Amino acid sequence: MPGKVAKIGTFSDWVGMFDDWRKEIGVNRDEIASFKFDTLYGAIETEEIQFGAFKGRRKWENLRQVPTQQMRDALINLIVYQGDTEFASVEQQRHLFESAPTDWDRKAITRVMIEEMRHGWQMCALLVDHFGYSGKVEAQKMLERRAFENKRLLGAFNVDVDNWMDFFTYTDFVDRDGKFQLQMLKYSAFAPLGRSMSYMLREEAFHMGTGNDGLRRIVEAGVIPAWLIQKYLNKWISSSYDLFGTDNSSSAHWAYVWGIKGRYDELQNQHEAQLDELNDYNRHVYRSEVAGSTAPSAAGRGRSSMPRRASRWMTRPTSST
Repeated sequence: MPGKVAKIGTFSDWVGMFDDWRKEIGVNRDEIASFKFDTLYGAIETEEIQFGAFKGRRKWENLRQVPTQQMRDALINLIVYQGDTEFASVEQQRHLFESAPTDWDRKAITRVMIEEMRHGWQMCALLVDHFGYSGKVEAQKMLERRAFENKRLLGAFNVDVDNWMDFFTYTDFVDRDGKFQLQMLKYSAFAPLGRSMSYMLREEAFHMGTGNDGLRRIVEAGVIPAWLIQKYLNKWISSSYDLFGTDNSSSAHWAYVWGIKGRYDELQNQHEAQLDELNDYNRHVYRSEVAGSTAPSAAGRGRSSMPRRASRWMTRPTSST
């Protein structure tokens, strides 16, 4: 399939490819095969653009309203990268079903995978419905790349997640980065993209909670040595820092000026944005959250924070291993 010219006429055509992708990578278990995937749009805070050069104008409902081709290209790029991470994470975790520590964990990873697939589905629906032939090509390519062939767009999403310590750390920290990215896109001047984020953010909270709860159980059990836990924290926290992008990023600069991607705390932040430091700013906000992170418990037992010693590990400067 890779290299083919897209022949998607409608989103229904893409759905057929999506079904084939699930079978090909080996995740089309009964619970996943029977799930009804759908495109979901939620509410946005306001119909007006909230930052950047077009602040105060009405948000764009379709591509014809987006003022320039450069802005349309930037939008499609944001959507493609977001969608690519969603499908990649399923491919990364696809071998963990049979080794689940408990029935709860097996159900949790099934739900996480379903929701990651739905997030990718949502991004491809935007591409097919709003971006014409180019969008259809990109939506097809999304299902052609493979994490296990090192073909996903971002390096962190080509790394195997091959055990449950890996999985819990990944979902606590990489999915936390995902929450940050989705929140920044929720402010987008392109209204269909902003409306796509509400359900995705709710679903992302469960993923973080799954990881946080799993790590808490591991630390409390005391059966994995601290040096090994530290290794996984170094691996995925440093990868998450990298996912915020490079310093002095022109892409982040213009995405903010054009109003298509805001700062994580945009609505609460009263300071003028430093356009050449946007990625570094969001990375620091993420680091502050990680240092004292408290995520919803995967088991639905209210809120469950990491034990003090694990929280201390999270605050140390980290590097890839």
